[in-house]
Amino acid sequence: MIEIENVTKVYQMGEVEVHALRGVSLNIQKGEFVTIMGPSGSGKSTLMNLLGCLDVPTDGTYYLHGQDVSELSDTQLAHTRNKEIGFVFQQFNLLPRTSAQRQVELPLMYAGISAGERRKRALAALEAVGLGDRTHHRPDELSGGQQQRVAIARALVTQPSIIMADEPTGNLDSKSGNEVLCLFQQLNEQGITVIFVTHDPEIAEYSKRVIHILDGLIERDAPVDSSLLDCQTSQNGIENLYQGTAALDQAVLGVAG
Repeated sequence: MIEIENVTKVYQMGEVEVHALRGVSLNIQKGEFVTIMGPSGSGKSTLMNLLGCLDVPTDGTYYLHGQDVSELSDTQLAHTRNKEIGFVFQQFNLLPRTSAQRQVELPLMYAGISAGERRKRALAALEAVGLGDRTHHRPDELSGGQQQRVAIARALVTQPSIIMADEPTGNLDSKSGNEVLCLFQQLNEQGITVIFVTHDPEIAEYSKRVIHILDGLIERDAPVDSSLLDCQTSQNGIENLYQGTAALDQAVLGVAG
């Protein structure tokens, strides 16, 4: 699924070159639950930006689903981000005066999906994350944990094969954080590749593989012996969401063509 080889990223800061990545190689298979971990300035966020097609490497190769990302046009990169990759961030990034339903519809609007289909998929995504009774609430009417669930629903609504989450529990209390982590585990159990980026070793232990980044290099890459998370909640909502409808897939493919 994800293959990168000898990837470097160099930023020019005036007359100074900053080497954020110094020759990183790794493979991530479909259905893995991976944490990229490292201290501030280690290069972990730069690596996430490259994997998420938000940036391009200075040198090296990146293949996503067998496609050389460097060969994609800006339009194709945007389509890849919209369809294949869902992003979840620490700050939620919700529009302040917009309902949960409309927040979740936004990626489908960019994909050219009809209003009726957008509403159907947004409501299904919110139901999948346990917010079926909060669809018309604005961010200021939701708790921090609920806001992050809206952000997760927004990431899910295009049925991506990969979810990338940058410090997804950083602004949450421990109870809300555990609930969010439980959602990610359920997503992974449905075959979705989940990639965390964090500096928190406790969060990293919830995944199945931890890649440690230091000074732009992979310091260590090892499996986690056992997941700390034991989810008891139903997965039916996420299963139903990912069964999906042929209409959405055909609409997205039509836009891509």
